Amino acid sequence: MNDVLERLRAEAGGSPEYELLLAAGPDALAASLTSAGLPLWARELAAYRLGLAGDRRAFESLVLLLNHRDPPRCAAAAEALAVLDDPRTARAAAALATNGLRTAYALQPVRLLTALRAPESVPALITTLSRLLSPNDPYWRVALACVEGLGALADPRARELLTRAQSHPRLAVAATTALRSLDG
Repeated sequence: MNDVLERLRAEAGGSPEYELLLAAGPDALAASLTSAGLPLWARELAAYRLGLAGDRRAFESLVLLLNHRDPPRCAAAAEALAVLDDPRTARAAAALATNGLRTAYALQPVRLLTALRAPESVPALITTLSRLLSPNDPYWRVALACVEGLGALADPRARELLTRAQSHPRLAVAATTALRSLDG
């Protein structure tokens, strides 16, 4: 949490709004999410704090941040969404992870699906990984997160795909480990 707050403090560049949002209550934070003209760091701060407090008014903003091109924003959103415990989170993360046009930004949705252990998790990870097993796919880190996630979830539906992943040099060790988790 401190890393996120420090990053946002730096982005705020000394703005007094930072301290106001840091001290604001839930209603003020929720109101700021729909206020016109607020910078991205302010919206992220409000959504992050609401998410960590379990306030579901942050859901839409956090999902948008989960799909952001900036990895630290995605990671902070995933952290807050995991705490938020909103029943819509797994469907949203699955939609982001399986969107072939947004694969470059799918790492955090994949990790979130693993953490959630929701019914949508395994099918979404299988769909995403199966698309990434083509030779020379540039999104091997996302593929690796899928392999690790499938291993953590230990669902037998992933066996065939994990066996195929063993033939990819960057995935082989993790795929072998994941397959072992299916057996015991």
